[in-house]
Amino acid sequence: MPTPPKKRSVGKIAGLGCLGIIGLFVVVAIAASGGDGDSTDNSNKDKAVTATAPAGTDGAEEAPAQEAGPAGLSQAGAFQACVAKTGTATEKAAIKHVTKVTGADKRNNILDAPEVFTDFTGGLMGPNQGEGKLIASAFTSCYESDNGLVTVYDKDGEILANANY
Repeated sequence: MPTPPKKRSVGKIAGLGCLGIIGLFVVVAIAASGGDGDSTDNSNKDKAVTATAPAGTDGAEEAPAQEAGPAGLSQAGAFQACVAKTGTATEKAAIKHVTKVTGADKRNNILDAPEVFTDFTGGLMGPNQGEGKLIASAFTSCYESDNGLVTVYDKDGEILANANY
């Protein structure tokens, strides 16, 4: 004859119930204190900055960037200036196709994910994949992060390349 299952004691049930109630109060207290709506972050962290299009790309040039970084350059302009100083000849040629850079101005070394947009076409398996890798490589030479991932996109928003930096 099998042994009957053990019955739960009243103390155990009451103790676990009290822990649940205390946990609920802690969650409510945290939620109530976190929503004061008084943000002190006045940075331009997530604003997209567009650089001027290179001459001769498709005849139409975009307006110059409105947002400027600390050196008076847009994020794309600062990136292009860095590559112009320290990049190889092939990186300098590939960087002429960069139209916009976002997320490169603020880094927290926890999860940095800047995006570089180009006027290339074809995506990851397209004919400009090599230039996308060159742009990602040039980005890693210009910027440092403990845990960053730069992604290079074509003009249709498809991924060309990415790299850790």
